[in-house]
Amino acid sequence: MEKILVVEDDKDIRDILKIYLKTGFFEIWEAENGKQAFEVLENKEPDLVILDLMLPDINGLDICKNIRIKYKYPIIMITAKTSDQDKIAGLTYGADDYITKPFNPLEVLARVKAQLRRYKEYWKGSNEKNTIYYKGLILDRNSMHVNLNGINLKLTPTEFKLLEILLLNKGQVLSGEKLFHLLREDEYYSKSTNTITVHIRNLREKMKESFERPEYIKTVWGVGYIIED
Repeated sequence: MEKILVVEDDKDIRDILKIYLKTGFFEIWEAENGKQAFEVLENKEPDLVILDLMLPDINGLDICKNIRIKYKYPIIMITAKTSDQDKIAGLTYGADDYITKPFNPLEVLARVKAQLRRYKEYWKGSNEKNTIYYKGLILDRNSMHVNLNGINLKLTPTEFKLLEILLLNKGQVLSGEKLFHLLREDEYYSKSTNTITVHIRNLREKMKESFERPEYIKTVWGVGYIIED
């Protein structure tokens, strides 16, 4: 049974999430503040974390950043803030997705399942070529490791999947909408593609790409993104 850590200071919200997530046969761990979250994470490793941005003691962004130092499991950020800047901050610190309050619990359940499905796929054996090489870049699809010119890149599951998609489609310009659907593999997410821009930016920063003259992920203005063949 997969384990979900819910970090949320509002008990009513925790209870609602627990009810709906249990219908997906998940084991639920709870934390009502950052201190409790760290206590859980010191002794246990969840399969996914649902993390409130605004906690009474520790900022959710700091918790997200701390998790990403060591772990790659998915993080879904919950926020009452609706500005793009706040959402971008969560993705920049390593979150894979965000949900804005008030939310539909069924949507949360769908997103949790989608994130876990994609994450588990990284660890499955495959008959396809498991290692991709490109200009000093090595992407291992089994171990989910990426090495660039001898340096290991610490990518989130979403960043890894996005880079994998671009590499598997070398020579093709992929629009933000196309990348979005290939990444999410779920029509439930079709309402927005702006997260793609943020994930591309994060990837470029971790790869130390020049914005003006990127060597790997190139922008075709008004069309999309490409890794040239």
